[in-house]
Amino acid sequence: MKIGTLQIDNAVILAPLAGITSLPFRLLAKEASCPLVCSEMISANGLVYNSTKTKKMLESLPLEKPLSVQIFGSDPSIMAEAAAIVEASGANILDINFGCSVKKVLKTGSGSALMKDTQKAEAVLKAVRKSITIPLTIKMRSGWDKSGTQALKIAKIAESCGVDAITLHPRTATQGFGGKADWSIIQEVKKSVVIPVIGNGDIFTPEDAVQMKKKTNCDAVMIGRAAIGNPWIFSHVIAVFRGDPPVSVSTEKLFECMTQYLNSSVEYFGEEIACKMMRSRLGWFIKGMPGSSHFRKSMTRISTQAQVMDLIETYRNDLLSISASNKYTSPLKINETKS
Repeated sequence: MKIGTLQIDNAVILAPLAGITSLPFRLLAKEASCPLVCSEMISANGLVYNSTKTKKMLESLPLEKPLSVQIFGSDPSIMAEAAAIVEASGANILDINFGCSVKKVLKTGSGSALMKDTQKAEAVLKAVRKSITIPLTIKMRSGWDKSGTQALKIAKIAESCGVDAITLHPRTATQGFGGKADWSIIQEVKKSVVIPVIGNGDIFTPEDAVQMKKKTNCDAVMIGRAAIGNPWIFSHVIAVFRGDPPVSVSTEKLFECMTQYLNSSVEYFGEEIACKMMRSRLGWFIKGMPGSSHFRKSMTRISTQAQVMDLIETYRNDLLSISASNKYTSPLKINETKS
């Protein structure tokens, strides 16, 4: 699939997730064969007004390229200037958020609020398109009601303004992640435009990804929540798209991933902040495993990288000893064979 001038090798993409898809998490996804990773949403105002915290969110490494950076805002001139900053930082794609329905974002006229104001949406897209040469994409919801008519309108406006691809999460702005995503709206948007359409929403397994492509004819799928604690879903989806069985994830690989996430988070955020984050985040990777509740409880008291490493190693050894005695089979081992 091509997004503008950028060729994407496989049709699966990491979704932008606020507070999650920072550099350390994107590196995990990339190692798990994700062809295109996306940043968490970044404030256009923060970039333009030189917020240190916001600028840090643009930090990247060659290892994670190609990278899509998502910004949010509603002022055309600010958005255009922020987009130019993103391009200068080395991003491969600039994405605009048309889907966030958090109150503090909506109050500024950003996110899903742009789907209500088509004139402003068009002004933003035209201004941003003029300010950058890299591919431009948008990520939106179905709109403010179940009909999907707002998504169809925005899709056509986006295409006319030179947007190179559209991602659609077919839930309304008021749904959040509740209810069920209406994949039929993805199909309708796909029929209405020539540019690539990327489907997002309710993809929890590789089979879900296959079904979305079959039912909607979308050009690619975007996966967010299902990748939390399971970055290997990207390599599994790619394998299933090829008609191959996914490669099983060993217990050793699981703990290597946890260690990598810890170390890269410490390097990126600093030890104090990273350890506070790890208190909850490392539990993502071991959900449902023996002793996982004890591990998570122990993690609530950690404050140093060394403490975390000790807990990881202790838990790893415990699991391996259980596995060796044939008392436990990791839920990640799903009777898959290596291709």
